[in-house]
Amino acid sequence: MQGFLNLNKPFDWTSHDCVARVRKLLRLKRVGHAGTLDPAATGVLPIALGKATRLLQYLPGKKAYKATIRLGMCTTTDDLQGEIIASQPCSGLSLATVKTAIPQFEGKIEQIPPSYSAIQVQGQRLYDLARKGENVEVPMRIVEVFHIEILDWRDGDYPELDIAIACGSGTYIRAIARDLGIVLQTYGTLAALTRTESNGFHIADSVTLKDLETQLQAGTFQPIPPDAPVKHLPSTILQTTSALKWCQGQHVLANHDISGLLRVYEEDGRFLGISQSQNGMLIPQMVLEAIS
Repeated sequence: MQGFLNLNKPFDWTSHDCVARVRKLLRLKRVGHAGTLDPAATGVLPIALGKATRLLQYLPGKKAYKATIRLGMCTTTDDLQGEIIASQPCSGLSLATVKTAIPQFEGKIEQIPPSYSAIQVQGQRLYDLARKGENVEVPMRIVEVFHIEILDWRDGDYPELDIAIACGSGTYIRAIARDLGIVLQTYGTLAALTRTESNGFHIADSVTLKDLETQLQAGTFQPIPPDAPVKHLPSTILQTTSALKWCQGQHVLANHDISGLLRVYEEDGRFLGISQSQNGMLIPQMVLEAIS
């Protein structure tokens, strides 16, 4: 079995938990995922099955979320799963003021990831170092936020803001919640998060673990074809002789003038893998399955 599963991750499950469950349900050893989600987050978690795990690196990076930010509160993890370390009622904060601050978080922005995150520093995960009580300087990174839309606003001592956000890979919504609080001269923490799009997969097409179990029991489960999430890459078709050489790792002549990564197909429409097109040659990057 090979292909993809568009999983709707449940609350309080780690991404690793989901992979382990899918591996057990499908009785498949080779299972991986793209775009780790925190346990408290729900929504789209792309799962690769079988040899399709080798395609994870070629998936598009765009992601989208619906998030709730609670203002006036700061936690150790920048979300409600952490310990509250500071709070400041801010009932006087208005939506109009928040609207003036939001544009600062669109475009290419500097961001310091949360201390409790999966980023590695000196070979160790930040969350492991944080749990040990070690203070580590978290490196600044540049991330890209394409758009933020305000969905709702609820007044109170600790007002809450609902937003929809589209962004590139590596963007931490928890960090945006924290930094929005700073800009507004108060605190901010992430109260809820659902990923609505990830790596070419959308929540409207996702399935729950329960859905997967039901489909397997009914014998109706079909993985998403391996080439479906890499359709953002241009494609090329090889005649059988060239396809055979390409699958064996040989460079073959390109029949186009496109440069960069390409999806490669055999004449009969079979998806063969990913190639680098350079100087008129097709250079194999990932051969999904050899042909004979």
